[in-house]
Amino acid sequence: MPPRVGIIGLHQAEFQEVKAHLFGPIIWHEMLPKIKVEGKTLWMERTNRSGFLPVDHVIYHGIYQDDLDFLSALALWGGPCYPNPFAMMNARLKFPCLVRALRHTHFPILMRGYASEGVSLNTPGEWVAKWGNWHCGENKERFTPSYTTQQPSIIEPFIDGEAIRVIAIGERSWQIHMDGEDWLKSIHSPKAEFMPINKDLLDDTLRIRQGMELDLIANDYLVDSQGQPYLLEVNHIPNVTQFPELWEAFRDHVVDWLGKQ
Repeated sequence: MPPRVGIIGLHQAEFQEVKAHLFGPIIWHEMLPKIKVEGKTLWMERTNRSGFLPVDHVIYHGIYQDDLDFLSALALWGGPCYPNPFAMMNARLKFPCLVRALRHTHFPILMRGYASEGVSLNTPGEWVAKWGNWHCGENKERFTPSYTTQQPSIIEPFIDGEAIRVIAIGERSWQIHMDGEDWLKSIHSPKAEFMPINKDLLDDTLRIRQGMELDLIANDYLVDSQGQPYLLEVNHIPNVTQFPELWEAFRDHVVDWLGKQ
């Protein structure tokens, strides 16, 4: 029997596009399925029926509320999974991911801080508090000069500049100008658009991807008025559906990866 592929996280339309290029049995779940690992065998619950079936390969694309143990289980299994579950496991929590990435960036590092929940801050200048583990532009607050944290938070200086995302999927890469109605910038803004790739930003992104052993990556940078970039965030599961070009590249890369297993 051909290898069975487990596909997790893709919406139905995206799954159907990938499925059209594959042969053999597939188990698809838009949300996290129940799984069990027994030695070198990964069992995944069936899509529309009760019971479990063994899975040979896994495609994973999503961020869920409580998925760290799931990623760890995929890493424990050790079978062919895209992206690399060890790297996803190490990058899933935003603060530890950032600290790891800062070891690899060759740009200057912002003088960041940290404050536990309920801590009062009184610092000159403008700052940003960031909390939680969602990589979607939420859970951020700009303050000056006094602030009391509501959640354990990363504290970093506010810099007025251009927000840029650099994405690398396989051997292909893109750069996106992020925009928004206020100081919060996102690729979801109608004004977000592709722009020419800056070689230094791309080199830094690829350096971090290699250092963190990530298969795909999207780095968010802020470039100040003097042209100095600063690494803001590393996304281990970047949004690939906002722009058709990204989705097509991801789809083709995944199909190619499966063909090489």
